Amino acid sequence: MTARPKKHSLTLRGHRTSVSMEDAFWLEFRRIADARGQSVNDLAAEIDAARGVEAGLASSIRVFVLETLQAQAAERHQR
Repeated sequence: MTARPKKHSLTLRGHRTSVSMEDAFWLEFRRIADARGQSVNDLAAEIDAARGVEAGLASSIRVFVLETLQAQAAERHQR
């Protein structure tokens, strides 16, 4: 795994795009999509639709991954 961002291709609502993201975030993003029964394209489109114009897609995906992991950790802590 590398700490440097790498380009990853996505298709959002029929349009090709790419995001530059570190391996750790991309792998976790894929794991979250799998756990939700979604493709990475569908989950990225969902994040894209909710992000607004001030945040880039890659940053929005990173924040989504972080918030998802934080929620999972809080849930485990409450058990």
